[in-house]
Amino acid sequence: MDPAHPPIRTICCIGAGYVGGPTMAVIADRCPGIQVTVVDLNAERIAAWNDPDLSRLPVYEPGLDAVVGRARGRNLHFTTEVDAAIAAADMVFLSVNTPTKTKGVGAGQASDLRWIEASARQVAASARGHTIVVEKSTLPVRTAETVKAILGAAQQNRPEGDRRQAKTFAVLSNPEFLAEGTAIADLEAPDRVLIGGEDPAAIESLAGIYGTWVPQERILRTNLWSSELSKLTANAYLAQRISSINSIAALCEATGADVREVGRAIGTDSRIGAKFLQAGPGFGGSCFQKDILNLVYLCRHYGLEEVAGYWEQVVTLNTWQQDRIARLVVQRLFGTVTGKRLAVLGFAFKADTNDTREAPAIRICQDLIEEGARLVIVDPKVSAAQIADDLGQPPSSADGGWQTAGSPLEAAAGADALLILTEWRDYARLDWGAIAAQMRRPAWLFDARAIADAAAARAAGLNVWRVGEG
Repeated sequence: MDPAHPPIRTICCIGAGYVGGPTMAVIADRCPGIQVTVVDLNAERIAAWNDPDLSRLPVYEPGLDAVVGRARGRNLHFTTEVDAAIAAADMVFLSVNTPTKTKGVGAGQASDLRWIEASARQVAASARGHTIVVEKSTLPVRTAETVKAILGAAQQNRPEGDRRQAKTFAVLSNPEFLAEGTAIADLEAPDRVLIGGEDPAAIESLAGIYGTWVPQERILRTNLWSSELSKLTANAYLAQRISSINSIAALCEATGADVREVGRAIGTDSRIGAKFLQAGPGFGGSCFQKDILNLVYLCRHYGLEEVAGYWEQVVTLNTWQQDRIARLVVQRLFGTVTGKRLAVLGFAFKADTNDTREAPAIRICQDLIEEGARLVIVDPKVSAAQIADDLGQPPSSADGGWQTAGSPLEAAAGADALLILTEWRDYARLDWGAIAAQMRRPAWLFDARAIADAAAARAAGLNVWRVGEG
């Protein structure tokens, strides 16, 4: 090992969310010789990561509790003491939120980089000696310039007479490619690990960590800008496939075709592949919409209007699909849902996560609430407090309100319709005889995920709509 770049012994990760927590847990689990500290200013979140009851971790991911249980207290630590953790670290990961701006230049499309800048400034102030700074958040291309400028100022602006070891920094881009619900599997056996940078020694330091468990041929090295753009592009391509199959689903419904049969037929083409060809209520999560809108903003910034318009249509069609489903529910229920009880199964943006960011259920529920429906929402992992935050109103039994229920059967009592908006596995094996007996006739099942046993629901006397089925 180059004596100027000794082995990484201590890691600090700024941000204890859906990316930082699981990523650092797996690194600590696979690299017991490295002390890993995850820091966050949110004391409640850190307390949840330290909760002795592993079922109460703030992030729900299958398998995460076991990984945290093995490493926590040994070489995995969670704390609000940010400055001390940075000072002790050989490598600092920036894993903070980069939401879409809500005001100012680029509002609605550009990424809000305030927390990235704040984190970079904190690293500049608190780091000691040589520190490798790793961008883990999803960022627009050339963000590393900002991080490098802030860190570079700290290198140059040492007070006169300060004899302490000079601060030096290397900046890397190491975007995450995690899918929520399979994040631990994605981390333990990734398709690829992407490391972008200009300092070969820093790149190899990070590659050495991943190389503990990831085959070398899966560790890709690029320049900084290619790495940053690769993350945005990967998410844009995946989201594009979802909007594409949902557009065909609408055509299938109009023509009598079945989108599952179409998806199966085209998915056998090796040039296309079978993944992301499942029609549904649209994409959600923290990345897809945000990253495409950021790509749109960047294209417009560089004068590529036609490219911007192309990618913007992916988001437009996603929103259209959600509005279409809500309108369809109203139409099938005799043109009005005012005062009608509608059971909503699933609120998370996908199964096996408690994340609701940009969940299709939010827009669909808001549309139905606007129409005066009385929603009864069930989700095994999403809290009533989170639903209230997302819908922008507290629970209410009034027209245009919502409540929660403990089970699909309870939610269905007296309901005119039942909507499946998240593909939780339990919803594939519901007792439709028991559910139908609780509902007001004529009753409907609107299966936006095509996961339910439609034949059983029809046999129980329900009218059934499945996405993409003509």
